[in-house]
Amino acid sequence: MEKHSLTRREALKKMGAVAVGAALGVGGILAAEDKPQPEHKRKMKVLAINGSARKGGNTADMLRVVLEELEKAGVETEYIELAGEQIHGCKACFACAGKKNCVFSNDIFQELYTKMTEADGLILGSPTYSADVSATLKAVMDRASVVSDTNPGMFRHKVCGAVAVARRGGAMNVIDSLNHFFLNKEVYLVGSTYWNIAYGRLPGEALKDEEGVANMKNLGQNMAWLLQRL
Repeated sequence: MEKHSLTRREALKKMGAVAVGAALGVGGILAAEDKPQPEHKRKMKVLAINGSARKGGNTADMLRVVLEELEKAGVETEYIELAGEQIHGCKACFACAGKKNCVFSNDIFQELYTKMTEADGLILGSPTYSADVSATLKAVMDRASVVSDTNPGMFRHKVCGAVAVARRGGAMNVIDSLNHFFLNKEVYLVGSTYWNIAYGRLPGEALKDEEGVANMKNLGQNMAWLLQRL
């Protein structure tokens, strides 16, 4: 553990150096070869992550509704379920500064984070556990937040959306947690005609929530619209 640890002061100093290096080229200006090049013909891709502890449940159904709309618009999609995975919490060692990923490889986080940063769009979905996101997804969010904080700009201009499912109450807290994860990462946060929430208890019940399903479809359509214009 000691070999990975930095003090907070050291981490902040390293973060500042990384930020300056990312913004400036040789001689203090952005080098021409470092400027992002247009990718007009590249197919856009959206990654959806399901934080539910259950595979194929209501959260899965709602995420697939969103992804279907994106696919209809020609957007490539990938879907990942965290069910069955144990993802450790952030150790707050700040050793990720300048490395663009977590330094610990004893779970799937490194691979997952790479997929998150390579995608053009990101959807996080969670059921409602104790009026908040699942513990597994929270671990992903905590670690991803620290890595992106110590390596500025890794989520810049991605198109993102949040999805929550609840039996009855607490879903707004889930949406808030997911949106708070997104909002300090320079992303374009996409909404729908109402909150991206669906209600259901047993598998398949959320698909009977007509308003919830309509909101998910609209979310996918809005994400596709924005992706096509970036």
